[in-house]
Amino acid sequence: MEIDFSNSTKEEIDNFYKVVSNNVKNHRIEKGFSQEKLALDIGIKSIAFYSNCENNKYDKHFNLEHLYKISKSLNVPLEDLIK
Repeated sequence: MEIDFSNSTKEEIDNFYKVVSNNVKNHRIEKGFSQEKLALDIGIKSIAFYSNCENNKYDKHFNLEHLYKISKSLNVPLEDLIK
């Protein structure tokens, strides 16, 4: 039997990733950026990887560096991407 010492459930973490992904997508669209433009702007050469992060697929997620660069590219506060 495996003991879970985490203070968060898997569902909470999954929901957090969905919120972040949706925030990134909404701000990207609002600023008129394509996925390709933003991906290249933040140094991601694989548009498929970026798309998977933004659409929360295949357990791919933005890391802190990605989020920092996204906030700079879109000129939005970092907090707006994670709340």
